[in-house]
Amino acid sequence: MDKNRNTQQSGGGTPLAGRIALVAGATRGAGRALAVELGRAGATVYVTGRTTREHASEVGRTTETIEETAELVTAAGGTGIAVPTDHLDEDRVRALVERIDREQGRLDILVNDLWGGEHLLIGSVFGKKSWETPLADGLRILELGVRSHVITAALALPLLVRSEAPLHVEVTDGTAVSNRRYRENLYYDLAKNAPIRIAFGLGEELAEYGGTAVAVTPGFLRSEQMLAHFGVSEENWRDAVAQEPGFAIAESPHYLARAVAALAADPDRAARWNGKSASSAELARAYGVRDIDGSRPDAWAYFEDVTYGGKDGSPDDYR
Repeated sequence: MDKNRNTQQSGGGTPLAGRIALVAGATRGAGRALAVELGRAGATVYVTGRTTREHASEVGRTTETIEETAELVTAAGGTGIAVPTDHLDEDRVRALVERIDREQGRLDILVNDLWGGEHLLIGSVFGKKSWETPLADGLRILELGVRSHVITAALALPLLVRSEAPLHVEVTDGTAVSNRRYRENLYYDLAKNAPIRIAFGLGEELAEYGGTAVAVTPGFLRSEQMLAHFGVSEENWRDAVAQEPGFAIAESPHYLARAVAALAADPDRAARWNGKSASSAELARAYGVRDIDGSRPDAWAYFEDVTYGGKDGSPDDYR
C-alpha cells in the first residue's frame, strides 16, 4: 500500500481507521483523552510529552507518562506510539516529524495540546497584576502556551498538508466568545487567546488544501491534576463540590475528546468549523456526544449566565 495515499478505511466504530494523528502534549488531561479517543476511533496516534517512566517534567507529576498514554490508546483499539518530546526544542520536534514521515509518509491530524504551566498559576498569576508576576514566570507561560504551539505547527504542517483533508486542532482554555473577558493576568490571557488566533490564521492557510484548523476548549476539566488538587478521584469527584461549588459543572477529559474524535470523522468539518473556536459542549451538541456519565455539561454557558450574568441557576441546569 502506498504510504502517501490518505487511506480512509473505516468500519463500524472505527471511522478513523488508517488515519495518522499526532497529539502533542498527551501525558495527561485533555491530551491523554484526545489520544485515547482518536485511537478508539481507529487512528494510529503518536503521543508526545516530557514526562516518561524515567524522567519527570517541571510539572512534577510522575503518576502519568506518555508510555502509559500510548498503552491506553492501543488498549482502546488504536495504535499508540510514545515519543518523548520537548516541544520547545526545535531539533526534537523536527526529529519527531521526520520519524512520522519515515514511518507513515504523512500526517492527517495534528492536535496541539501543549501547556504544562499549571504549577505557575497559583503563585505567580492568579490574583496578581502582570507587573507583580515574576517576569521569568510570565515568559515561561508564553513559552509553554504559545511558543511550543508555534514551533510544532511550523515543523509539522508541511507533513500535515500531504493529507487529503488535513486537520489541525488547537486546545486552549476558552472560546473567542468567552475570552472576550480579560483572563485575569496578561500572561495567561495571551497564552490562552493565542491558540484561538493560531487556528484562525491556519484556517486561512489550510483552506486551499481542503484542511480545517479549529480551536477547542474543555469547560471545568476534571483532569488528574484537578482531582488531586481537591483530593478526590474520578469515582467520587462530586465530593469536591463541598469545597468548590462550581466544580459541580465539571466534565471529564473524555467529553472534549469524544467530540473532537467525532469532528475528525466529519467529512464536512471544514465548512462547519474551519478557523473557528468551539467548546466541548458546542461540539457535543453538534455531534450528539455525551460525557462518560451520560451528561452534557456546558460550563461556559453556566459561567456566562450564572457566574458573570447573575442569572438564577445551578450547575444541574447546565448538565
